[in-house]
Parts: sequence; structure tokens; C-alpha cells
Amino acid sequence: MSAQDDLYNEAINEYGPSLERLARAYEAENEDRRDLLQEIHIAIWRSFELYNARCSVRTWIFRVAHNVAVSRVMRKRRFLSDLASLEDLETLPDPAAEHSADQKPTLDQVWELIQQLKPLDRQVIVSYLEEMDAASIGDVTGLSPQNVATRIHRIKNLLARRYQKGVSDDRRQPKQR
Repeated sequence: MSAQDDLYNEAINEYGPSLERLARAYEAENEDRRDLLQEIHIAIWRSFELYNARCSVRTWIFRVAHNVAVSRVMRKRRFLSDLASLEDLETLPDPAAEHSADQKPTLDQVWELIQQLKPLDRQVIVSYLEEMDAASIGDVTGLSPQNVATRIHRIKNLLARRYQKGVSDDRRQPKQR
């Protein structure tokens, strides 16, 4: 086995589940998600040929994975017409309002909202959910740590408002028997 193979195997053993969650943030459909994850794995393996330990392995693989995912999104949605900025999301209909609590688990509702974000905002929140700090997220995205912290704050507030709105809407709906 080569050093490249060793690095890849160690990284995948440690961060494989995180990469699966990242793929879920970018692709809603199972088949598309599997294809994206395969592209990510190939890109990570290839990238370890150039890895020089200037950053952590975690930062490296997330940078590669996000770049692959963003490239895929850009290829699929040339004009990004169905992706929204944070400001736009505040005015869009809430996907949580379309489902009762019994029909759709809350986590799925959050993923639906994350999938509507523009790729950079998606990168930030997915990295945050993987417990990366603002400096590490900045290394992955190219944003300053302060900008990362601001985006995280805004996205979290948006998600909290959407969740609270969905919960209160579900409580107001009469139970069907």
C-alpha cells in the first residue's frame, strides 16, 4: 500500500460518516447522493498525492469534498435559479409548513432547508454541524473567521425561526382521526 492509500483509508475511517452527511446536504435523492459521494471519495484519494500537511487532514478532506460538491451543483444548476440566499429564504414558503410533525421528521425538514441554500452557505452550515470551528471553516471556504461566525449565526437563526414556525403550525392544525 502507498502513503496515498494509507492517508485515504485513515481519513475515510475517521470522517466517512461526516462525508455522507455532507453529501446529503447537497443531494436530496439517494442515487444522486451515492454518485456525489463516489466522486468525493475519488477526489479525496487523488488529492492525497498532493497533500503536504499544511493543514489538518480533516480540513483537507472537507475542502476537497466541498469543492467536488459545489462543482457538481454548479454543473447541474447552471443558473442556480432554485437556490436561495439567506435573505431570499426568509421570504420563501417554509417547507416545514407543508408537513405535519407525524409526516416528516424534523431532521429531514432541516436538510430540506439546507439543500435550498447557495453552495457557500451550505458549506458553512454543514461544516459547523460537523463541529468545525470558524477558523477551520474559513480554511475550507476561504472566508474570514468573522464572516464564518456571522453566517453561522444568521443560518442558525433562520433554521430556529423555521422550526418554531413549523411546530406552532402543527399545533394549530386539527388532528385527523
